[in-house]
Parts: sequence; structure tokens; C-alpha cells
Amino acid sequence: MGIEAQRARGTARLGVKRRGSASVIDDLAMSGSLKLVFPGTAGPLQAVWLNTAGGVTGGDRFETAVSLAPEAAAVLTSQAAERIYRALPGETGRIETSLSVGAGGSLSWLPQETILYDGAALDRRLSVDLASGARFLGIETLIFGRAAMGERVRDLRLTDRIDLRVGGSLVWADRLRLTDDADAALARPFVANGGGTVATLLFAAPGAASRLEAVRALLPATAGASSPAEDVIAARIVAPDGFEMRRTLCPLLERLSEAPLPRPWMI
Repeated sequence: MGIEAQRARGTARLGVKRRGSASVIDDLAMSGSLKLVFPGTAGPLQAVWLNTAGGVTGGDRFETAVSLAPEAAAVLTSQAAERIYRALPGETGRIETSLSVGAGGSLSWLPQETILYDGAALDRRLSVDLASGARFLGIETLIFGRAAMGERVRDLRLTDRIDLRVGGSLVWADRLRLTDDADAALARPFVANGGGTVATLLFAAPGAASRLEAVRALLPATAGASSPAEDVIAARIVAPDGFEMRRTLCPLLERLSEAPLPRPWMI
């Protein structure tokens, strides 16, 4: 009789409301190997996402739901880069994140990088629902093997989905699917031209499009930005490795958030 492999499960639910001049926890629930910790910094409520399982492999599942009441403000980040390890055939790790922000609220979703190893299988979904007048800054970064370690990802099953709604209308729907030899696919000129790290940035705020040229001025030649709606900027950035990606992202995120990056980004 075979031995059934252990699988990690984790769920977290966070509600944030405005109390006077501060944003405070209104609802909190956690289970399994997904934890939220709160550094207690000044300014918006800051939460740090922590996977105590140490990574994600086939069959693991993590679900996060964050809801901000009107006028509330929060910043979410992760303790470290998330690692997606080799999966058994036919098994897929799943990460589902749902974020909602009420009118006048502000949410920064700033997880650190997701590192994909050879043999990884991941289905990841991010859904963002903003009320009219809400503000959102989000980043998702994929590293396809660590360049400094000489890693290559030649066996991958990746599905990555991002949906952004503003005032109930879908304004951004991103779909990425990479299977089999990701290294060869990324080497193609009109995919990543050899880049090993890809980031997607979303910025939504009233009149966001007016900042499009300022965003473009901070991007390297291997990136592009557009405004799919008057209140939204979307950017795709390609870099050779995680270090070069951070050299682009750190000043860009600080400019758009108008605040220092969360402490885990500095470690």
C-alpha cells in the first residue's frame, strides 16, 4: 500500500475598517499553514502573509480573502519570496486571493517574488474588486529559476490569472499559461527574449491615467505600460533576474504608493 503524501492547506480572512483616523482589524480568521502577522507600524494597517509550510507543491492549497470597508487603508506583503517546488505528476498547487476595497479605501498588495522551480505545477488566481473611488496598487512577480544558481525551468505547468474590477466593471483580465519547457518559451523574442523574471503591476486610482508617462519614465526598455481605463495603469516588466527586477520595482512602487516599501522588502 502506498503512502499518501502530506498536503498543506491554509486559509486567511481579513476585514479592515476605519476607526477615527486609523485603520484597524474588523474581522480576522486563520487556519492551517497560512498566517497573517501585524507589525504595528504607523500609517495604514500592515499585514504580512506567512506560509509556515515553507513553500508550495502539488496538491497544496492556499486561500486568502481581504476586505476593506470604505475609507480604510491597508498594506499587504509576504515575509519572503514564495517557492513553488516540483510537483508529482497530475498534482497542482493552488493559490487563490480575493481582494475588495470600499469607496475611498486604499489597498497595496505587495507580495515578494514567486520562485518557480523545475517541475513546478501552479494554478494561481488573483481577483480584485474596487468600489468607485477606491485606490489599489498591486504587483505579482514570477522568477523562472534562480539565475545565480544556474537553474532552468524546463518542466512547468503554470496557470496565472488576474482580474480587476472597478465599480463592478471588469477593466483588466490577464491570463498566463506556460507549460513544458518554460526556458525555451521565455527565450523567444516576443515572449521574454531570454528574461528570467516577469512582473505585472496594476495601479488603480481616480485619474490614474494622468500618471502614465511618469510610470513609463521609470521603466526599462524591457517593459511597457498602458492605461486600459481612465482610472487604471497596467505594466508588464521583464528582467534577467530578481535582482534587476527589484532595481526597477522598488522606486516605481514607492513613487506610486507615496510611502516606503514594507519592511520585509528591505531584508
